[in-house]
Amino acid sequence: MAQIFTMPQLGSTMEEGTILKWRKHEGDAVKSGEILLEIETDKASMEVESPIDGVLRKTLAKENDLVPIRQPIAIIASATESIDALLAEALGGAAAEAIPAPMSEALPTLSSAATTPAPSSLVEVFLSPRASRLAEEHNVSRAELAGRGTGPQGRIIERDILALVEARKAQPAEKASPRATPLAARVADDLGVDLSELTLGLPGSRVRRDDVVRYAESRQPAPALAATPAQEDVTIKPFAGMRKRIADNVAKSRFTAPHVTLTIEVDMTATAEFRQRILPEVEKVYGVRVSFTDIIIKAVARALGEHPMLNSALVGDEIRIYAHKNIGIAVALEEGLVVPVLKQAEEKSIGAIAQESKPLIDRVRGGKFTPDDLAGGTFTITNLGTFGIDNFDPIIVPPQAAILGVCRISDKPVVVNKAIVIRSMMNLCLSFDHRIVDGAPAARFLQRLKELLENPLLILI
Repeated sequence: MAQIFTMPQLGSTMEEGTILKWRKHEGDAVKSGEILLEIETDKASMEVESPIDGVLRKTLAKENDLVPIRQPIAIIASATESIDALLAEALGGAAAEAIPAPMSEALPTLSSAATTPAPSSLVEVFLSPRASRLAEEHNVSRAELAGRGTGPQGRIIERDILALVEARKAQPAEKASPRATPLAARVADDLGVDLSELTLGLPGSRVRRDDVVRYAESRQPAPALAATPAQEDVTIKPFAGMRKRIADNVAKSRFTAPHVTLTIEVDMTATAEFRQRILPEVEKVYGVRVSFTDIIIKAVARALGEHPMLNSALVGDEIRIYAHKNIGIAVALEEGLVVPVLKQAEEKSIGAIAQESKPLIDRVRGGKFTPDDLAGGTFTITNLGTFGIDNFDPIIVPPQAAILGVCRISDKPVVVNKAIVIRSMMNLCLSFDHRIVDGAPAARFLQRLKELLENPLLILI
């Protein structure tokens, strides 16, 4: 049975997606569960499967198109089945002239049997010869005249044209705001752009985020360009895809949330010894090796339970404090950063965290993750310790309240009980949104986290 395939919602926060690549093309057979196309959301790139068996009869969006969720992007049907009615439904208010000629001829008959009314532009309008000339003179379209005929059998006559022209004159001139995606509307508000100042091309098209940004940039004086190297000395890499998405997210976070970063030094000697002691047992029971990150996740979940404002988010005019501690783990890929989420970490043992986090991270690195793997984070941990970093300023994952940066563990001489000893030391860097959390509560959270890691048996209580 023929079916319209719409842009799927791959995650609760998704509003629109970019078609990266059609894996099937018009005329190709496709089976249910077979990869149909690749879509990029605001969080990641994902493969989308066909819901039914059939033939990809028509693609309604091109590669690199940004499409709102639930907007038609393809029609799947059998090889011989007519798709004219579905195509008319998918095109919605598109003008008849935009539909191929054989299709437009069939539409009036097909639409009369459909459950949805035909677009007004497809309604047949009869004009007298003199009315037709008058309509052309005053630039009146047939669609505007639908239902206005006062002549015999509803025919449009001269007085109907003149009445419409007079009605036009009586209407106050208004600048109508074009339809815009929710993201475009928010960006327009942030940049002070009046949507009514934007003009669109095709009827029914919507203003996108990029349209708003381009318009905002066009109003600014062009800056003087610095001298650049010769073209032959430059490798061009498109600023698009995941890199562009990350850029948009970090810019939004940095310029929306007032970041404050606190750093504390932690003695990880006891945690290192604790890890060595539990390694054999965890490996025997759970089949995985415990990492320092696994222990830190558990300690963070415990500390968040005592300091719930760090496990919150600012959504609109609401601060939402979450009961569960869903910890995001930043994973660096060649093309950018992805943050899979370990759900309800407060309810899991260290062994269970290790058992769940390893395949989760492996799926991300292998590009086989699902929308659910990235959804629902309430707090994020990012670890640059493997790169020898001692201090950094992590950027919050919006709309979360905070992110914890983990630095390297290194042996250092420190003073303990007035004696110089060698200890395994590590810095923790907490960035928090000062709109949600003040400095003192954030400092107390870090202080408690330090206490838990320096006395890891407390994590188990």
